[in-house]
Amino acid sequence: MEKVWRKPNTELQQKNLQPTVKHGGGNVMIWGCMAYNGVGNIAFIDNIVNAEKYIKVLRNNLSKSAIKLDINETYYFQQDNDPKHTARKTKQWLLYNVPRQLITPPQSPDINPIENLWHLLDLQIRKRKISNKNDLKKVLLEEWSKISTETTRKLIESMPKRLEAIIEAKGMYTKY
Repeated sequence: MEKVWRKPNTELQQKNLQPTVKHGGGNVMIWGCMAYNGVGNIAFIDNIVNAEKYIKVLRNNLSKSAIKLDINETYYFQQDNDPKHTARKTKQWLLYNVPRQLITPPQSPDINPIENLWHLLDLQIRKRKISNKNDLKKVLLEEWSKISTETTRKLIESMPKRLEAIIEAKGMYTKY
């Protein structure tokens, strides 16, 4: 639940209302990546994802994104510890297809700057009128393309401070 600040007796004014989608307008699962130079591809994922499907998403998007971002052989690949990310097949594929991996401990979203990017994307999407899955996909693509290099640079540059905060918090949650 979010707190809302408004003047008394103004709760029904249009500016104070947030549109909703009735009857399960739908959601989408997406894969995306970012680097210091900006955002890479975004991919829509249908149905349940297992290791094989995840590898297919990586195969279709990771290399193209690295080329687009001009980081082809120089990047660190970071992901969370979702089971499809840590499956033996996925680990093997990554071993032969990414230059370097940044391995993170379980339950550590504070370390991954893309989590902040997802939050920023979500905030932008919530400002838009969306009534179905196709609208959502369209808006996601539009908002993804608007993410600035300045935004991704700030997030990447926050890594040393993120790590310091995690150490200071003895592994507990931080502001990141």
